[in-house]
Amino acid sequence: MDVILILLAAGLLSWPLGRYMTAVFAGAPHWSDKVFAGPERLMLRLFGVDGRAGMNWRQYGLAFVAANLLLGIIAYVLLLCQHLLPLNPDNVGPLSWDLALHTAVSFLTNTNQQHYSGQLQLSFFSQSVVLVTLQFLTPAMGLALALAVLRGMTGGLNSATAKAGEPRNLGNFYQDSLRAFTRVLLPLSVVLALLLGSQGVPSNYQAATEAVLLEAPQSAEQAQIQRIPQGPVAAMVAIKQLGTNGGGWYGPNSTNPLENPTPLSNALQTIALVLVPMAMLWMMGGMLSRTASVNAAAASQAGLTPHTGLTPRAGQGFARMSFAVMAVLSLCFVAAAVYSEMQPNAAFAGLGASGGNLEGKEVRFGTDLSALWSTLTTQTSNGSVNAMHDSLNPLAGLISRAGMLINAIWGGIGCGLINFIVYIWLSVFIAGLMIGRTPEMFGRKLEKTELSWLGLLLVLPSAVILILTAITLSVPEWTANSNPGLHGISQVFYEYTSAFANNGSGFEGLGDNTPWWNLSTVLALLLGRYLPLLIPLIIAGRLAQKPVTPPGAASLPLQSLTFGVTVVVVILLLNFLSFLPSMVLGPIGEALVDLR
Repeated sequence: MDVILILLAAGLLSWPLGRYMTAVFAGAPHWSDKVFAGPERLMLRLFGVDGRAGMNWRQYGLAFVAANLLLGIIAYVLLLCQHLLPLNPDNVGPLSWDLALHTAVSFLTNTNQQHYSGQLQLSFFSQSVVLVTLQFLTPAMGLALALAVLRGMTGGLNSATAKAGEPRNLGNFYQDSLRAFTRVLLPLSVVLALLLGSQGVPSNYQAATEAVLLEAPQSAEQAQIQRIPQGPVAAMVAIKQLGTNGGGWYGPNSTNPLENPTPLSNALQTIALVLVPMAMLWMMGGMLSRTASVNAAAASQAGLTPHTGLTPRAGQGFARMSFAVMAVLSLCFVAAAVYSEMQPNAAFAGLGASGGNLEGKEVRFGTDLSALWSTLTTQTSNGSVNAMHDSLNPLAGLISRAGMLINAIWGGIGCGLINFIVYIWLSVFIAGLMIGRTPEMFGRKLEKTELSWLGLLLVLPSAVILILTAITLSVPEWTANSNPGLHGISQVFYEYTSAFANNGSGFEGLGDNTPWWNLSTVLALLLGRYLPLLIPLIIAGRLAQKPVTPPGAASLPLQSLTFGVTVVVVILLLNFLSFLPSMVLGPIGEALVDLR
């Protein structure tokens, strides 16, 4: 019942949030302008940016890359020098150069893969200033890229007057990113941080509290006093969940009772995992519908042929179809994971232990809520945990891997929607082959160049993940896994999958704070973040400049049930064919061994 209520709450809350986001990014006057427009103009002026200037896809992409490069350099230097900076009451020392690089890139790519234990190896300044800043800005920039792709799919903001082949206005990267930060992520995070604070999540800048143990130490090596780190935890936890970031204040993440103390805090954090990604689908529907209406009116006033590739009704229907596809896949994955964790752990066979698999779980949350979190956190590229994924039964472990490999069931903020649109383009192409029609979306044809870019995106995940996994397993000194056999392979595969999918979760027990692991996962982090965002931007920019083909009897209705089923089949089939051998050598093999 708890699982159902949490999913219902997330779905119901996402709809009004999606409508609000539609109004914020529509470009028309909105009540939020009275609160945020002044500070936004001031910030843009301080950075010398004209937020009113439109950008084509090249300008938008270059602005995104330049902003990320600057932020990455600043974050890396600050992490290296954290021992020289303020807000360090526990006198935390510097990070090694490779760990600082991995941490900077991990948070820059909205992954938050942590090869360190936050409360022990990072200062308050590094956590609450450097990392939390990136946790706000990186999802905001991802949302901005999604907006640009959506505008490109419908011809750009100037589609009503621009001719075929002319540059298209996809918006302004800095304006879009700033609005995502100030009007969406920041207000939501303030509300959630206050709610978490009311549940007992720390929110202070005090040094670690020292507590005297009630029982005397058993040996001289054991300390009599326990140090309990604190800090502005609630603020970081709020944006880690809402921004699909996942990096927590404490090493154990949301399994730690200070980071996730009560059933209510657990429910709030679980809802926050999927809230914004769900809302983005309703935002997409609203934007497509508004774009169709505005373009038709503007074209009529200019005496031009109205835009015929998209109607307001089709735009809303496309969003509903997209939500239904993701919801079906998500619910099936959740049901399978919950069922898996209700089964006993095979390691306890013959010991007289009954009940579900409680290894690696907080007893206060149990198997169902732990399985729900593990499924949603890998669907949304969040990566936070309230149970240890390394202890999941094989089926639940397979589900968590599958969510990351698909990376489009809700997905990360911006990147999840973009990845889903890539699957839509691939489905349109395959459906076009089946009916003998040139693939098109909203009246714009997908031709050789666009399909070549899609082919690159199709092979990229398997190439990066499988090659890095093979290299690491071939050198045992580099592997540093804590499990033999099939599960040891899964540990390595999972780490690279998590890095490429910008998820950040892990099969813990892996000795990953080494130069090889830090540098090899940096490569996976960069390739998994920037190519899957920039290539769809290129495709959308090219589509925007193409002439619109009026819909005919053979046009594929993208909002139909038939097309929705096609998308589900394409998503599952492409990932199954790409990663079947790794599944057999991992969780499928483990399950077969357990059945013997």
